[in-house]
Amino acid sequence: MALHAPEVKLGTFADATKFADVVFLCTNGAGTLDALKAAKPENFKGKTVVDITNALDFSRGMPPSLLPQFSNTNSLAEEIQRALPETKVVKSLNIVNCEVMVNAKKTNGDPTMFVAGNDAKAKDEVKGILKQFGWSDVIDLGDISGARGMEMLVITWVRIWAALQNGYFGFKIVR
Repeated sequence: MALHAPEVKLGTFADATKFADVVFLCTNGAGTLDALKAAKPENFKGKTVVDITNALDFSRGMPPSLLPQFSNTNSLAEEIQRALPETKVVKSLNIVNCEVMVNAKKTNGDPTMFVAGNDAKAKDEVKGILKQFGWSDVIDLGDISGARGMEMLVITWVRIWAALQNGYFGFKIVR
């Protein structure tokens, strides 16, 4: 049975980025920089990009590791910011599954979400979106280099997912 939703328009990466005020970057980490080129960097100018990508290397199967060029002293988010210098990149939501991203209550708790980015107004905008998604505990990790730890944390998330056999969980920073 085919879905009929005339209000949904199909388009290219470039069409989507031209249309959007806020762009959620949800591409495979290994293909993200190529996807940005296909979307045309000029289409991102002045916009906020919520980067939820993870630079995972599945070349040896499960569990994945991080692509070496995006670990420890660099992150995919930093490379995205370099590729889109006139864009406000905010790293967030990369440490939970897609259903929890948009509904924090799926965890049956009050998990913590992080943001990192160079533009304070863009981070505030993303925090507002997170609030709409049910995230009440958000910690700002500073500039875009804060994404390094967020991207490394996903390796732990994958191991927990395998142990629990589901993705309905989040991390909690207890203060």
